[in-house]
Amino acid sequence: MARYIKAKCRLCRRASEKLMLKGDKCSTSKCTIEHKGGVPGQHGTSRRRSKMSERGLQLREKQKSRHIYGLFERQFRKMFKEAERLPGITGDNLVVLLERRLDNIVYRLGFADSRPQARQIVRHGHILVNGNRTDIPSFLVKSGDAISWREGSRKSEYYKIVAETIKDKFIPPWLELDAGKMEGKVSALPKREDVEIKFSGKDIVEYYSR
Repeated sequence: MARYIKAKCRLCRRASEKLMLKGDKCSTSKCTIEHKGGVPGQHGTSRRRSKMSERGLQLREKQKSRHIYGLFERQFRKMFKEAERLPGITGDNLVVLLERRLDNIVYRLGFADSRPQARQIVRHGHILVNGNRTDIPSFLVKSGDAISWREGSRKSEYYKIVAETIKDKFIPPWLELDAGKMEGKVSALPKREDVEIKFSGKDIVEYYSR
């Protein structure tokens, strides 16, 4: 499947905020939005922008969420429809479903510096779920699932680097990490209040409701 191959920093500049698409770089002075800013394109920083319509704001929020989690429109719409079928608030259900994706779990556990990197790790078959090799980034974890590294992958240089730095990573309260064994566990499914997000679930619901 094709992926967005242009500069990811353009997505942050278009959203006018950091979407944390490039891991640790986004927290340093090297972040493009720090020294460029403005919308991408020719003379973007000086271009006057008209007031965005309500529909435009809703679209922007939907696009932001897609880019943060790295989904195409078809994938995202499918997940939204699943969120609609679940009991409760659709916007909150959508956030929980996005957080339950295996590539996001790998990122949240500190096994990767960004979701794109986590997606690559999963696709290359480095991750086990309950002892079974799982190479599908969209796999939805359940409460009680154990996340670990394949034995052969533990010999890689990347694994050794992560093992040395993972103690400095923040782990959400709904996940457990054994830094010594480099194993994680989904202690409970996340709740909306457990997740810090950069988009409005309400606007996304209104966008798809038209």
